[in-house]
Amino acid sequence: MSLIPSWFGGRRSDAFDPFSLDLWDPFKDFPFPSSSLSASNFPPTFGENTAFANARIDWRETPEAHVFKADLPGLKKEEVKVEIEDDRVLQISGERNVEKEDKNDKWHRVERSSGKFMRRFRLPESAKMDQVKASMENGVLTVSVPKVEENKPEVKAIEISG
Repeated sequence: MSLIPSWFGGRRSDAFDPFSLDLWDPFKDFPFPSSSLSASNFPPTFGENTAFANARIDWRETPEAHVFKADLPGLKKEEVKVEIEDDRVLQISGERNVEKEDKNDKWHRVERSSGKFMRRFRLPESAKMDQVKASMENGVLTVSVPKVEENKPEVKAIEISG
């Protein structure tokens, strides 16, 4: 059930995605004192996950495989990890480092995010966990998880006499 319409591309998003680790901090841009509920008062991992939480990932299922595509502009394949945990969980993580600053630079706006990101997806029983493949091209990570072939029942034609 889609709850949030998207104004771009006609896609919709499910606000209750149980596999998403995106954390929204409503106080992020407000100058609260240190006693407030800002992200700086949470453990370090809270701020790290929100820093680059916009790693958008599409998951589609074909008859042969589950295919994940992640937009990771500016990242090299060495900066991204794809891991499978024992309990059928695919984890995609990485880090975009902060750009080197020069003393003489005058910043007018900083909108590009940096920091760590991590997304986790529980895979279905039909996934072949030992045959996962990943590739990265032009800032797009593609992870393919083949599916176990379903045993189709044999159909035998019976000749009708009479």
